[in-house]
Amino acid sequence: MMIELVNVSKTFNNGHKALKNINIKIDNGEFVFLVGPSGAGKSTLIKLLLKEIDPDDGKIIINGKDVTKLKRREIPYLRRSIGVVFQDFRLLPDKTVYENVAFAMEVTEASPKDIRRQVPIVLSLVGLSKKANLYPNQLSGGEQQRVSLARAIVNGPSILIADEPTGNLDPDTSWEVMKSLNEINHRGTTVLMATHAKDIVNAMKKRVIAIEDGTITRDDMKGGYGI
Repeated sequence: MMIELVNVSKTFNNGHKALKNINIKIDNGEFVFLVGPSGAGKSTLIKLLLKEIDPDDGKIIINGKDVTKLKRREIPYLRRSIGVVFQDFRLLPDKTVYENVAFAMEVTEASPKDIRRQVPIVLSLVGLSKKANLYPNQLSGGEQQRVSLARAIVNGPSILIADEPTGNLDPDTSWEVMKSLNEINHRGTTVLMATHAKDIVNAMKKRVIAIEDGTITRDDMKGGYGI
């Protein structure tokens, strides 16, 4: 079991019940879409997995560890096992494609030798080998998002969380990014993707967990987006 949430609830200071008694199990190597309207609780769920916030009740187990009990000094190690891709690429504008991806390894104190070996591998995986020396402003939106994908997986995380990764992209470009995500998943990384992209969810026939008003309304193994 890669990710497990057991009776997880979260209420914010303003009284908003963001999540109500959530139970989810995601196995190693799964590809799961998390769908639901804005404000349903998807972002809260992601923040809980990254331990940016803590639940009021319940347990969150990632890679066999109850992250709700982690000490502060253990949190960076949890986050190294989870790659994250956001809607707004978050690339460093003054660094090349290669340097953006390498930077993610530098902050974990990887050796220069490991960086020289690993960065070209992940750039090839996302189809950007020929763009390594370009800067973000020289790339299309889809290419920028694939750089952020490469950066998210360069340290070999067991889990990749993608939060609306196609939200700022046109349909054709979105499919480029989905192709890369699918390839990453085929190589063994567990993928959890929060999205509003109905056409992508309906076409890919992956597991779909629907969340609405803080509760899980549907969990289908080969699902569609729904209404």
